[in-house]
Amino acid sequence: MKDHADIVVIGGGAAGIGALRTLADAGRDVLLLEAQDRLGGRAHTVHVAGLPIDLGAGWLHSAPKNPWVAIAEAGGFAVYRSPPLWDEQWRELGLSRTEQAGLWEVFDACMAAMATPPPSDRASDLLLPAGEWNAALDALSGFINGAPMREMSVADWHAYDEASIDTDWRVEQGYGALVASHAAGLPVALATPVSAIDNTGKRLRIATPRGTITADAAIVTVSTNVLARGALRVPGHDAIFHAASELPLGLADKLFFALEGGEEIDDNAHLVGNPRSARTGSYTLRPFGRPIVECTFGGEGARAMEKEGLNGAADFAIGELCHLLGSEWRGKLRFVAGSAWGRETHILGSYSHALPGRRGARAVLRTPLDPRIRFAGEACSDGEFSTVHGAYNSGVAAAKALLP
Repeated sequence: MKDHADIVVIGGGAAGIGALRTLADAGRDVLLLEAQDRLGGRAHTVHVAGLPIDLGAGWLHSAPKNPWVAIAEAGGFAVYRSPPLWDEQWRELGLSRTEQAGLWEVFDACMAAMATPPPSDRASDLLLPAGEWNAALDALSGFINGAPMREMSVADWHAYDEASIDTDWRVEQGYGALVASHAAGLPVALATPVSAIDNTGKRLRIATPRGTITADAAIVTVSTNVLARGALRVPGHDAIFHAASELPLGLADKLFFALEGGEEIDDNAHLVGNPRSARTGSYTLRPFGRPIVECTFGGEGARAMEKEGLNGAADFAIGELCHLLGSEWRGKLRFVAGSAWGRETHILGSYSHALPGRRGARAVLRTPLDPRIRFAGEACSDGEFSTVHGAYNSGVAAAKALLP
């Protein structure tokens, strides 16, 4: 590993890779330092029984404006354009069509209420007292934001809703594989966490377990939870770290099951395990038409499942599926992989949300206090936070700000 560069990028997720590629293409001497032994950050593809599965980010959100669509197609990745069926309960199992309509009517009313700022910036204050669908709305907030409604800023949630396009696609070879591939051939040092940036001299001195690296500038793309925990020290940047604490990462974890049989299930069929619980799972049956079941837990559900551990979470998910599909499904499902992002030492969560009254922290996080040090990542985005493309766009913007 070299001990100097014009610009050092810290963090090898979508933001860091976007910055690295932009700087390298501009002819700059650049080096990316990644704490983990892989690239991709919260986009992570693994292979199970020959099939690629995304343990983290899996959807090309806002696909018509998502830069990863063009990157995928240029790189030979196949974009799967079948839309998600999150707003449908397959065969009305556990939730009749009338009940589905009632739930989405209440959800849409909440989203509409966000357009006119309510007296409180706490999203849970939009709920009806003892509302029939309050638990379901907390579950939906968990899937969307990684956190229950009581922890959500209304203004922040609405800013994402305003910026998003309701078109979501997937990558057949895996979103994580796509993100990692974009750094191919570029200078990267894996398993190299950064503990401090000394900005007191003419050049930055970046501390790692493998030695000190000097640079003219740095782009920091590590997660807000890592920043808030104090794992990276930068003199004079207390305001940045405080802003990070106001943009915590929520939780969204996944489980995957190999499916034996089940050919009668429609491709990409969707089920919510228990629509009247905030801790339920969201299940996609036969995604891509493959013999697997993909389960997502978010917010309260993800927190509970991380306490249970992967095997306990898998038992819970199988129980929910058997309740809806029949007890014989217990013999059709075999747990093969899962994530627990809150336990990933160098990430500590899934994606950011602003706490009530703290939406302005995003602007603080991305505004440099030292012109040589830029912070980037999905949490820095005004309207594309919590997404891979938001992270990428933030990294590209930070890189361009350092170019002449």
